[in-house]
Amino acid sequence: MEKTDFKRALKPLFDAPNDAFVAVEVPRLQFVKVDGAGDPNTAEACGSALAWLYGVSYVAKFAAKSALSRDYVVPPLEGLWSADDPGSFVRREKDRWRWTMMIMAPDFIDRGLFEGAVAKTAAKLGGPPASLRLEAHVEGLSLQTLHRGSYDDEGPVLARLHREVMPEQGFTFNGPHHEIYLSDPRRTEPSRLRTILRQPVKRA
Repeated sequence: MEKTDFKRALKPLFDAPNDAFVAVEVPRLQFVKVDGAGDPNTAEACGSALAWLYGVSYVAKFAAKSALSRDYVVPPLEGLWSADDPGSFVRREKDRWRWTMMIMAPDFIDRGLFEGAVAKTAAKLGGPPASLRLEAHVEGLSLQTLHRGSYDDEGPVLARLHREVMPEQGFTFNGPHHEIYLSDPRRTEPSRLRTILRQPVKRA
């Protein structure tokens, strides 16, 4: 049985230089999502969200393999981040952030497989978060770069994007800040973390 790796099948979405922002056209994709707010390092809801996202995603993966004979590598964790003042990301004012943590799910993960995965995961984790859902997400034109290093070192990179790159190219914001976590922070030194930083844009 062939196993699809979306980091390879959709390589431009998971690849970028670490010294420049490049434009990508992000298609409609489907995700398992959970919403929350506050500092992700201390908010209990964030830990719960991750447990549910991974639980549901892996149960759905094995259900698809059994029922549909379709296998895939569960994609990396991603996060959408927003705030009333985008400058709070540059200043790392984490208590002001709102987030949606999410993991991509192939289109063949339908409502039935998703609901079955939620029920099976609930047997281990209890009641699911109210915002847990399977949902399409469309970003379209975006600018992205690869950040190497600690999440807390992203500030200067985002400052350059917001204050130089976007204005110089005639762009403004068209959606929340998006991060794709290519490294597992539980197993990777902060200085070696690899994270795609993406910003959906439109003409100003």
